[in-house]
Amino acid sequence: MPHNKIEIIDVVKDSIADELGIQKGDKLISINGEEVDDILEYKYLISDEFIVLEVEKADGEIWELEIEKEYDEDLGLIFDGIIDEPKSCQNKCIFCFIDQLPKGMRKTLYFKDDDTRLSFLQGNFLSLTNVKEKDIEKIIRFRISPINISIHTTDMELRKKMLNNKKADKLLDYMERLKRGNIEMKGQIVLCPGINDGENLDKTIHDLFAFYPQLNCIAVVPVGLTKYRERLYPLKQYDKKMAADVIDQVEAIQEYYLKKAGTRFVFLSDEFYLIADREIQPYDNYEKFPQLENGVGIVALFNKEIENSIKNIQKPVENLTDGTLITGEYAKPILEKTCKMIMDKLSGLKLDVIGIRNEFFGTSIRVSGLITGGDIISQLKGKTYSKNLFIPENMLKREEPVFLDDLTVKDIEAELGANVYICKQDGSDLIQNVIKYCR
Repeated sequence: MPHNKIEIIDVVKDSIADELGIQKGDKLISINGEEVDDILEYKYLISDEFIVLEVEKADGEIWELEIEKEYDEDLGLIFDGIIDEPKSCQNKCIFCFIDQLPKGMRKTLYFKDDDTRLSFLQGNFLSLTNVKEKDIEKIIRFRISPINISIHTTDMELRKKMLNNKKADKLLDYMERLKRGNIEMKGQIVLCPGINDGENLDKTIHDLFAFYPQLNCIAVVPVGLTKYRERLYPLKQYDKKMAADVIDQVEAIQEYYLKKAGTRFVFLSDEFYLIADREIQPYDNYEKFPQLENGVGIVALFNKEIENSIKNIQKPVENLTDGTLITGEYAKPILEKTCKMIMDKLSGLKLDVIGIRNEFFGTSIRVSGLITGGDIISQLKGKTYSKNLFIPENMLKREEPVFLDDLTVKDIEAELGANVYICKQDGSDLIQNVIKYCR
């Protein structure tokens, strides 16, 4: 008999589980007679149209429930995270951002995960150095797809050095298994000047196309370096000329594969274009934006959403006053153009943009997602700006109004005497918030 009992921490109201009388604090024993080890097994086992659920009630009574439902319909049971502990990363990558964090930040920021379940559930990228044969079999059996893979290079000796892991050379064998299992994959290359760029990047992209269409796209992102790199591998930051060279190289490869296979296959993160001071590629070039999590096409998508939202404003909006958009240095000129478009449409509205200089991590870090509350306070305090402040949600912890330095949105409001409004990374959401709160 199965013996692994998993506590149910909540039940979604009006869900199948709720209607059956399952309650918070009950324990899941089995599904179709199979013990559940983690969230992926749970998701797989409940996908059928007919399942048998075994549950232990709070008083010890065992319920056996036969359930008919739609295929892939959720039961409404909520567990604690992924049920068991996440797997930590065993690599010591030369470019690891976590190794470049200062001391004293919240503990969760220092945890390096390398877990297939988090790849599936949250879009995290895996190195596949932490998997065993049974893990690959589980991915294929449970149809865990897509799998996001941190590749970096197809030169396996170089990959072992970049990841500081002798198991890093098994990558292509694992990817071949996943391809045969028809598992969708997405790839990521963290590009380090003089290490895996140039000819190595050419070879890596062309080698990886052998896994297409199961490997449906690759994102190339520049290495990010903070000022906390004591005793770490010496790396360079991409400058304007170097970033422009990468753009020219990759855009030529994109054209090749567009003619060959009808897809550009490889995509550059927006940061390369911002570093090089180049125009972002047109909206349609991003092919439905499969790599937004890597910062690929965010600007093009945002601009399109702004344009569409402005077109949808049919009536004049009265009594508008002013607002200030807070962002990183890279996004400042983009948002300044956005503000002009909005103000041209909405008379009486006055918007300005403040690009926060990243003193916390180092001034070479210019993206909005790594701005801290302390830098916002220190750079705005005592200065003149609107008391309606709009910040993007990527500055904050997922689903919590907390910055990377543990300051909260309320801390910012108290220190600056302002109202802070959180906007999704969506142009239409920004316009809705501006219209709602700039009164």
